[in-house]
Amino acid sequence: MNQGAYPEIVPVWPDEVPDADLWRDAGPELERPQWEGSRLVRNVSRPTLTVFLPEPSLATGTGVIVCPGGAFHFLMVDKEGTEVARWLTARGVAAFVLKYRVLPSPEDDAAFLTIADNPTPHRPKMDRVRPMTIADGLQALGTIRRRADQWSLDPARLGILGFSAGAYVAVGAATKYDPATRPSFAASVYGEWWEGWVPSDAPPLFVTAAGDDPLIAVRSNASLYEAWHAAGRRAELHLYARGGHGFALIRQGLPSDGWIDRFWEWLVAEGFVRAPGVPSR
Repeated sequence: MNQGAYPEIVPVWPDEVPDADLWRDAGPELERPQWEGSRLVRNVSRPTLTVFLPEPSLATGTGVIVCPGGAFHFLMVDKEGTEVARWLTARGVAAFVLKYRVLPSPEDDAAFLTIADNPTPHRPKMDRVRPMTIADGLQALGTIRRRADQWSLDPARLGILGFSAGAYVAVGAATKYDPATRPSFAASVYGEWWEGWVPSDAPPLFVTAAGDDPLIAVRSNASLYEAWHAAGRRAELHLYARGGHGFALIRQGLPSDGWIDRFWEWLVAEGFVRAPGVPSR
């Protein structure tokens, strides 16, 4: 990557973070290594973007914000963040891993695990956090677009991709934007969708999930595709029979292993990255 040993970290909100009262008494942001093969980050109250840039000789001018999942109370920043970012940069796409705000949690790991194991009592706070995560996604889009020249990006080719709770952020950004923050494309990977309205100028959407997902009903992904289609907007849906939840780039010896290749083919077909001999938009 063309950025030295350490990726650049960019604040999503350069000044005050809005609606910060929920985190007034929260402890520091915490990181734990190797939980399910990924660093787990929690207590995020000041959202950031970690910048991963391709080698200049490979750069396509396309950028993707990557939103890790974690049920709105933690973030799987490697499994659903840096690993995906590096896959993209190897193919010439700049990637920006978004650490969006998540539910405050106790500093004590054992106390935190009780929340992770049974989040139901914390639903009211999670409901407060959800719109804030979308606000973070939209602000991230605007921040990157304003600095597109710095990272050699085409502002018309900036999309957002999310996993699980991060997919809620991505789809929310693809429905609640203004002209400055509209993503050029969006992708939902084993996400759940609570909304029903799709704008008349919604960006192209890629959706993928597994039918045996124990956490997210398959109909949620099908209804997301159907809503986009009903609005007359372009969408592509890949539902796999098996894969479970949280498969990311994990190789399971299943057809779902190839979802990211299908995503890449979709980016090419939509004109956001260049196939050999075919100009990008």
